[in-house]
Amino acid sequence: MAKEVAKKSCLLDASVLLHDPSAFHHYTMHDIVLPSVVLEELDRKKAMHGEIGRNARSVMKFIDQVAREGDIQKGISFEKGGSFKIVIESDVKKKNSVLMGLAPDRTRHRLLSSAHQLQEDGHEITLVSKDPVTKIIAETIGVTTESFKSSQETFDNLYPGIFTVDVPKDSIDEFYENGEVDIPEGIYYPNSYLVLKGEENASAVAKINAKANKLEPLLKGRQNVWGVKPRNVEQKCALDLLLRDDVKLISLIGNAGTGKTLLALAAGLQKVFDDGVYNRIVISRSIMPLGKDIGFLPGSKEEKLQSWLAPFFDNLDYICESGGEDGEETKKWILESNKFQVEAITYMRGRSFTNAFIIIDESQNLTPHELKTLISRVGENTKIVILGDPTQIDNPYLDRDSNGMIYTVGKMKEYELFGSIYFKHTERSKLAALAAKVL
Repeated sequence: MAKEVAKKSCLLDASVLLHDPSAFHHYTMHDIVLPSVVLEELDRKKAMHGEIGRNARSVMKFIDQVAREGDIQKGISFEKGGSFKIVIESDVKKKNSVLMGLAPDRTRHRLLSSAHQLQEDGHEITLVSKDPVTKIIAETIGVTTESFKSSQETFDNLYPGIFTVDVPKDSIDEFYENGEVDIPEGIYYPNSYLVLKGEENASAVAKINAKANKLEPLLKGRQNVWGVKPRNVEQKCALDLLLRDDVKLISLIGNAGTGKTLLALAAGLQKVFDDGVYNRIVISRSIMPLGKDIGFLPGSKEEKLQSWLAPFFDNLDYICESGGEDGEETKKWILESNKFQVEAITYMRGRSFTNAFIIIDESQNLTPHELKTLISRVGENTKIVILGDPTQIDNPYLDRDSNGMIYTVGKMKEYELFGSIYFKHTERSKLAALAAKVL
């Protein structure tokens, strides 16, 4: 006799809930099943410091609230038609683990055993996980898997910020003559940049003015900022975006050596020390070491951050040396002023930054929630620039599709206060360009 197949059930792995504690809300139209082994994993993580511990506690709090609404072992219904229940491991036949070669004392194997047994009992089970090994083993024992994605935005379809468009030569001539031209057909977002290509090698670089529904030229006279000159179209557009006061949130994404940090720092110095638009530059960086950590660093907070923020100080050396012979004096003057500040991301929660030019580096190592927390610290007359490379993630709970940068670009690209540039060309050196391409 054929088994009766029930409504689709989603079994959520702990990796999903630790990444996004609101993951339950993505599946409220399905029957959500949570094995007891997942609860044990969350319980072990709840005492951890940082985002992982907070997420574990948040999930446990949610489960506790849901459990008060009925019998959580039988299932509690959601408004969208789904339900939520806990499956105690004693409900799963122990012989299942032995038959499939799964060790009953291993967390992953207990999870897979639960999924397989539920499937054997007639449930249409889909295991939702962010762990590739768990998904591979699940598939080998016949359990359907699914990768969890909290956003439809992925690195492969990342909004680039710059588009190359073929147009009639007359349109390019009109652009140069009148200083504006109609936006060509296509799907673009506010503050996008268009490279116009026409016959006879005619070309132009323009930006979208969403309010006027026109293409306009880039800012004039701003192609040499503190000795930094853009070397390609991407850098030219990025510098224009950085120097515009109407754009309050900017995302610069690209491989190492594309000029993200250098351009952001040069623009910040220009806006603070020369133009006086902002009162200070605030520099911060995700503290996620590459390789094995060297342990605690001695000294004050500022002295500790000197090591973490070394890339900024390297770029500051370059900028000051490009300005003339008194580069060392210029650097000293900048660092001793009250206008150049460094801050640890850990201490930015709860603060409010006004009249500031904020640069957050290595943002790909931040979760969507962490980056949202940082951006929500922004007060009046403040610009925030987030930098990073989603292909180089050191956070073990994130990947190139689920990090805060990709999420932010996807959610903010339609708004006039936001702009983004995806760099594809490395300008640091020929060796750096080659390494970014082939390694």
